[in-house]
This record gives sequence, structure tokens and C-alpha cells, in this order.
Amino acid sequence: MTERMRVAVLAGGPSAEHEVSLQSAQAVLDALPRDRYEPVPVIIDRQGRWPVELRPDLADVVFPVLHGPFGEDGVVQGHLETLGIPYVGCGVLASAVAMDKVAMRRAFLAEDVPVTPHVWFTEQEWHATTDPWSLVKPLDWPMYVKPAAMGSSIGISRVTSMEDLCAAVDLALTYGRVVIVEQEVIARELICGVLGGYDTPDASVPGELIVPGDWLDYEAKYLSPAEIATIPAVLPERVAEDVRELALRAFRAIGGYGLSRVDFLYEQDTGRLYVLEINTMPGFTSRSVYARAWAASGVPYPDLLRRLIDLALARSGS
Repeated sequence: MTERMRVAVLAGGPSAEHEVSLQSAQAVLDALPRDRYEPVPVIIDRQGRWPVELRPDLADVVFPVLHGPFGEDGVVQGHLETLGIPYVGCGVLASAVAMDKVAMRRAFLAEDVPVTPHVWFTEQEWHATTDPWSLVKPLDWPMYVKPAAMGSSIGISRVTSMEDLCAAVDLALTYGRVVIVEQEVIARELICGVLGGYDTPDASVPGELIVPGDWLDYEAKYLSPAEIATIPAVLPERVAEDVRELALRAFRAIGGYGLSRVDFLYEQDTGRLYVLEINTMPGFTSRSVYARAWAASGVPYPDLLRRLIDLALARSGS
């Protein structure tokens, strides 16, 4: 019998997305085919403490199912690089660029990937100004205020007045020192999964998020039993192909590897598409739209995990 490959599944961590990470990691642990893989759960606590020192003799490959700062921003990826252990997903640079919404948009604009109108500023600039409106005046109401380096819709506010804006910026600054403010676009919210290496990644069928309010917040994503997406999305074939092509362009713009989920806004009246963001470690819960998009594209969940692990090994030359 062939010896099973040891897969260390990292979960938890000190970010605000700790609980989401635990849910995602449990889904991965449950679905790894036991005839081929030996799962090794590694739960990092909220203070960033590891239960075991990760070593090449502990795991053949690492699946870092970590969301947000510390796990999705290149920090853990850099640690794994120093250890010489193959790992699933994007590398240090792509992870860092995708986690930072300002750097991500710079990369997109450099590669002609369309993004929504936006501004950004630092905590110091916010507290130093005597005219907060001057920082956002290129935009119109309503706006979305977001921490520049956070995911899972944490710290996001929709604002329609200066009073709302000030409170929203203060909230966003509790999650980091840079805030991004985006112009609201009335549009359908689409997603597309990307899977593959640097040169020939594939894009999944697009899906459409079911947004119960102004946006899909943390509670709707992770706590509500309601359906959150239609997969595949009901779209004209031309639009679906444009989504897939733009998803691949966004992936290449950040130097992606392994996997990403690309989020879009689709203005149906004008036909315009905007790339809202790219997530290098999207949710892997049983409700994950990334996994569902690939299942609808002919790649069931266990096969998706196998392909991601194979890509990790291929990058390391294992």
C-alpha cells in the first residue's frame, strides 16, 4: 500500500476571521480522501501560538486554510518558504498584494483590469485633516468604507452622510491603519473561481451572490441558513466569458498561483464589469461559492483539494 501523504491543515490564527478559518479548515479535513492523504490539523490560537512546531518531518505539504491578516497576507507563506515545505495557494507577493485593497487596485489598474472609483487614506491623514470631506470628495454618496487589509466583510460600512462616514472610518481603523472608500455601483454581484499555475490557470463558471440587503455581510455569509449564491449565474454567454477572461487577468495581475476567487460587479444596463477584489484563500466551508463554482464546472470538492495539493507539490518540485 502506498504511504499516505501528510497534509498539515492550518486553521484559526489571530485575525478577526479566526472562526471562519476554523469552519473552512474543518470542511477540508472532512473531505480529504483518506486513502491518499493523512490530515494533520494544526490549530493556531487567537494569540498566534502554534500547537506544534511545523517541520518537514511533520508534513509533506501544508494547506493554509487561514483567512485575513497573518494567514492570507503572505506572512505564513513566507514562514513556510523558510521551512522549505510545499504549501497550497498563492505565494508571498501575490498573497500580500491581494490582501491589501490599495495595492491590489494598483496592480489591477496597471494591467487595465477595471475597478470601481475609490480613494484611500491613512489613519494619520484622517486624524490630521480638518476637512474630512476633502479626502472623499472625488466620490458621490452612497459609499462603502472598508479596512484596506481585512476580509469576510468585516469592518465594512455603507454610508450616505458625513456623520455616517466619520463613524465608519473610525470602525475601519480598528482593523488597520489604512482605509479605502469606494463608490457604490448598483450592480449584480458575481464571482468566478480560478484554479491552476502561473501560466495556464483555468476559470470556473461564474456564480451570482444573493444579496439580502445593501451588501453580503459577515452574518449573511457565515451565520444565516439562507442561500447565498446562484451557481451557475444566469448570464448571457458573452458576459460569462468576459467574467472568466477578467478573472484570469486579475489572477495574473497579482501573480496568482493555485487558487483565487474573483469578485465582480456587473452593471446590467451598461454591460460594464468591475473587478471588486480577488481573494487568495476564499472560504472553504460547505457553503463555499468557490467550491460550488468548481463543482458546477466539473471539479467536485475532493478532486479540487487533490488538484490544489498537486499544484503545491509541482511548484516546489516535489
